[in-house]
Amino acid sequence: MRIAFASGKGGTGKTTLSVNFALYLSRSRDVLLTDFDVEEPDSHLFIQGEKVRQLKRYVEVPQVNESLCDLCGICRKVCNFHAITQLGKHLMIFPQLCHSCYACVEFCPQKALVMVPEELGALTETRQDRLRFVEARLNIGKEMAVPLIKQAAEFIEQQYPGQLVIIDAPPGTSCPVVQTIRYSDYVVLVTEPTPFGLHDLTLAVDTVRQLDRPFGVIINKDDGEENDVVRYCREEGVEILVKVPHQRSIAETYARGLSLYDKNPVFLEQMILLQEKLAEKGV
Repeated sequence: MRIAFASGKGGTGKTTLSVNFALYLSRSRDVLLTDFDVEEPDSHLFIQGEKVRQLKRYVEVPQVNESLCDLCGICRKVCNFHAITQLGKHLMIFPQLCHSCYACVEFCPQKALVMVPEELGALTETRQDRLRFVEARLNIGKEMAVPLIKQAAEFIEQQYPGQLVIIDAPPGTSCPVVQTIRYSDYVVLVTEPTPFGLHDLTLAVDTVRQLDRPFGVIINKDDGEENDVVRYCREEGVEILVKVPHQRSIAETYARGLSLYDKNPVFLEQMILLQEKLAEKGV
């Protein structure tokens, strides 16, 4: 079972909840936590385990042999991502735009193009008691998050088949989020009771529904009052799984980089309730 903690915007507490839920579950069972927010992963800040290994990850990009290229232009025509252009008598390739589809290589009549590996990022595996943590981190200057997320998912399937997986998803509703949700069996949308939180929650709900995944909502930093987020969920038939209260002590503990489930009784109650709610759904 793969449970993704996602959000329509950053700063809602998605990482806080995914990490603490995984740590809470790992007290009694084996759990894998993974950070798919590859452009700015931060789950590792709350994991105190031992690093097991780090694996570099690569993506294939085209390289031209100008001695064979006759500038016929076929490669430019078949590239849907405009990663190849011609300047004078030279072919110019933009690896940042390449999606590794191999079309340019397959259609080149002169066989002047070949695919070569280019470093994309790294996967880091950490062990903390019964918790395993896999972080996917994109190299600085790389734009393609989706290929690294795909490779991280493949690594997890190969190394941890049948494992319970808790995913710290990227924020927003862009391609990295879509790829993460496609890999997930259930989505927990984390929001906050603010106008911005509501606006981006509606986008996240639409995205999850388009991808046909079951989901529920956590309202973080809840003030206990009736608000627009609660009304929206009621009108849309969206289940509110738990409400994490707005407490200064929670923010102070989080700011020190400490876990919450074992230091704040109110927060622990919500983790227990979340586990029960998900268990009722067979998650």
